[in-house]
Amino acid sequence: MAAVVFKPIAPRPAPIRMEGVGPWMRANLFGDWGSILTTVIASALLLYSLPAILNWSLLEAVFATNYEACQAARGIGACWGVVHEKYRLIIFGRFPYEEQWRPLLATVLLVALLMISCVRIFWRSWLVGLWVVVVGAFFVLMRGGWFGLTSVTADLWGGLPLTIMLAALSIVVAFPLSILVALGRRSELPAIRTVCIVYIELIRGIPLISVLFMASFLFPLFMPVGKSPDVLLRVFVGFTLFAAAYLAEIVRGGLQAIPSGQVEAAHSLGLTYWQTQRKIVLPQALAMVVPGIMNTFIGIFKDTSLVTIVSLYELTGALGLALNSDANWRPFKIEGYLFITLIYFVFCFAMSRYSLWIEKQLSVSKNR
Repeated sequence: MAAVVFKPIAPRPAPIRMEGVGPWMRANLFGDWGSILTTVIASALLLYSLPAILNWSLLEAVFATNYEACQAARGIGACWGVVHEKYRLIIFGRFPYEEQWRPLLATVLLVALLMISCVRIFWRSWLVGLWVVVVGAFFVLMRGGWFGLTSVTADLWGGLPLTIMLAALSIVVAFPLSILVALGRRSELPAIRTVCIVYIELIRGIPLISVLFMASFLFPLFMPVGKSPDVLLRVFVGFTLFAAAYLAEIVRGGLQAIPSGQVEAAHSLGLTYWQTQRKIVLPQALAMVVPGIMNTFIGIFKDTSLVTIVSLYELTGALGLALNSDANWRPFKIEGYLFITLIYFVFCFAMSRYSLWIEKQLSVSKNR
């Protein structure tokens, strides 16, 4: 019998590292020849334009609030002094100067509430009550007339507080409304289904600017003289209805992805329609369409810039108001727009990162 000779197996190569900067660059920037070519061209253009950008934005820029120095640097360097000179009008709009601590405090409270609402450990029943308290405090601080605060009409509100308020409240009201409309469009009751279809198709077929125009100028024509709601309320309703129509179609896409067998299984267990939707259908459907929902939320935040057409000067409108009213600083609009672009980017980037975090949490729960 021949002796058995031990032959060791050759060592296999170590597994390729899939995390870190190097693997990310290989996967996203140098994955194939097309990616390599695109990365090289983009890098060359960036390197070519980077010195000019740095020279204009930093090296030759004027940071002091000095009109003469800014005029001397026109075409050579940026004038960031315009931001320092006009930032209060840009951020707070036409709100009375001496009372601008009120919109500042109101905005801080609302942003803090939004941040708390995004943390899972705070998802408790008391959060609803906190929303009522903070939103009430926001309007008390902004409108005044209570606790010795000077009354300020809504047409003087503007800037960042108005942008955040319109976006946040529109999202909070439109999201549950969109779920009801999406369920109504899939309802077996013809009357409910027809109403929801007409509402969705009508709103989605009209530009938002037309909705705001009708809410602001045409709606008061059908009301008794002196009985028309405040322009801010009309704009808010227009925003909410517009956002709800688009969100409803996104939610409906998630509902259609749920197998009918799960609904039939729920009915066989004796669950009612609303129990089935709340415990089985909606949690899965909403998890599938998180990117679409967040994309709509970001769009709502940016679309608040359209309220300028109805004489409500949110962040973008307040910038135009600040610069157009002063001929000395009017030539430096680019710097002003870059400033509010940074503000928009911070909020939109935060929402997109939060969306990715939610998707990651959902993927962990599915893997279990």
